[in-house]
Amino acid sequence: MRRELARALDLPNIVHHSDRFTQVLDDLWILDDDPLDAVFGDGERNLRARIDRHVFRNPGDWSTEELFEELGAFKALDARFGVFLERLASGDLSCDERAQRAFVEAVNPHLRQAGVELRETGARDGYPVFSVVSVGSHRGRPKNLIFASIGKKPDLRFRDAVDNDVEILGDPDDVLVYDRPIGSDGLRWRDLQAWWRETRGLDSDNEAKWDLYNRLTACLPHNSPPQRHLFEQYHRVHGSQVQDLPALLPEVWLHWDPQTAKARGKDALLRFRMDFLLLLPYGRRVVLEVDGKHHYATKERAAPDVYARTMRGDRELKLSGYDVYRFGAAELADEEQAGIVVEAFFRDLYRTTGLSTA
Repeated sequence: MRRELARALDLPNIVHHSDRFTQVLDDLWILDDDPLDAVFGDGERNLRARIDRHVFRNPGDWSTEELFEELGAFKALDARFGVFLERLASGDLSCDERAQRAFVEAVNPHLRQAGVELRETGARDGYPVFSVVSVGSHRGRPKNLIFASIGKKPDLRFRDAVDNDVEILGDPDDVLVYDRPIGSDGLRWRDLQAWWRETRGLDSDNEAKWDLYNRLTACLPHNSPPQRHLFEQYHRVHGSQVQDLPALLPEVWLHWDPQTAKARGKDALLRFRMDFLLLLPYGRRVVLEVDGKHHYATKERAAPDVYARTMRGDRELKLSGYDVYRFGAAELADEEQAGIVVEAFFRDLYRTTGLSTA
């Protein structure tokens, strides 16, 4: 796919400004690959010198495929190659929106073969910003994450509806609102931890790590040990690796409506709160639900109408671009067994999504 993508690009249409283009290459690739060239060579063996000669001084010497080959782009990790394409689509490089969109139109047919695409996700300095996202991912970008509420529905209002600024009216410790930009890497634990340290004025990363962990644990329902086991085992299984893995966000509010259920109707917001949410790279959103009896029964008896509402809510989430995975409470009831289940699930989930836990 990458070679076909490169062949679809005319190199002069990418190299608009040599200094800006070189900066992009410097940020992502090793251009001074022969440090002894300046001493023992003719100054032409370094990749930097070859690019200057064959791309800038003699346009047409190299094709885009040849440049990508020299850079090592065809063998690079998916994440690095994705960032490379994002930078090539940047307004900082071309200073021409039409050129940006032409580049995106040229590469997307090839990217979609791998299940991703360059999608417009924002704007900066008057130019569109394009990010590599999963084709099946949610179309929008997270603006506010409302999560970790303790005990009840949060009391919120928009302080500025135009800017989407949310204000907590009740106790500010009853719910958390993460309002920082979420990029193509998703939301990792290290991002959440940095936000927590800065907003809480904590002295160290270690203090922030444990303070945040304890705060998130505190919001887990006391009447649902399986839900608590899933959260705790996620961190135990991954240990220090969790820093670079998606943050496991508990008690996330998908819908918030100040009207009562009586005003809207009992089926108006079928899936208004998620047990857990992960924001993975490339815009993929994963919902984890731990199903107790209330998902399929009432008063110890099977309830087809309750189960039907649960399935309807799942369909709505999936059609909105969320991946939904359900765990039976029974498979997480025992802490040791929960560890086995959690380790196997996330190993397979991250393998299929290209995330490394090694």
